Amino acid sequence: MAYLWIKALHIVFVTSWFAGLFYLPRIYVNLAMLEPQAHAERARLLLMASKLLRFMQPLMWLALGLGLWLWLGYGVGRGSAWMHAKLALIALLIGYHFHCGRLLRRFREGVEVRSHRWFRWYNEAPVLLLVGAVALVVVKPWGG
Repeated sequence: MAYLWIKALHIVFVTSWFAGLFYLPRIYVNLAMLEPQAHAERARLLLMASKLLRFMQPLMWLALGLGLWLWLGYGVGRGSAWMHAKLALIALLIGYHFHCGRLLRRFREGVEVRSHRWFRWYNEAPVLLLVGAVALVVVKPWGG
C-alpha cells in the first residue's frame, strides 16, 4: 500500500514540476518580446517568473526524491536499460530546470538578448523529454 502512495505522490509532483517547466519559458518568450520602455510589464513578468521558479524548486526535489525511493527502495526498473535511458532524460531535465534559473538571472540583469523565437523553441524541450520519459516508463523497451 505504501508503494502505491509513493507512486501516486511521485506522479503528482512530477506533473506539478512539469507545469512549471512548461510555463516558465513561456514567460521568457513574453519577456523577450517586450519593448525596452515597458518597465512595469517587465517587472511584473520577472516577479511572476521568480515566484514560479521558487515554487518549482521543491516540486522538483519531491519528484526526484520519491522517484529515487521507488527506484532504490522498491526496485522499480532496477537493472533495466529503459531505466538507464530514463535517468539520462531526468539528468537533462534537471539541467534544463537549473538553466531556466540561469536565464532568469540574465533577464534580471538585463543581459539576455535571445529572441522570442529562440525561447519558443526552448519551450519545447521539456515536452520532448516528458514524452521520452513517459514512453520509457510505460512501454519499457529493452526489457521490463
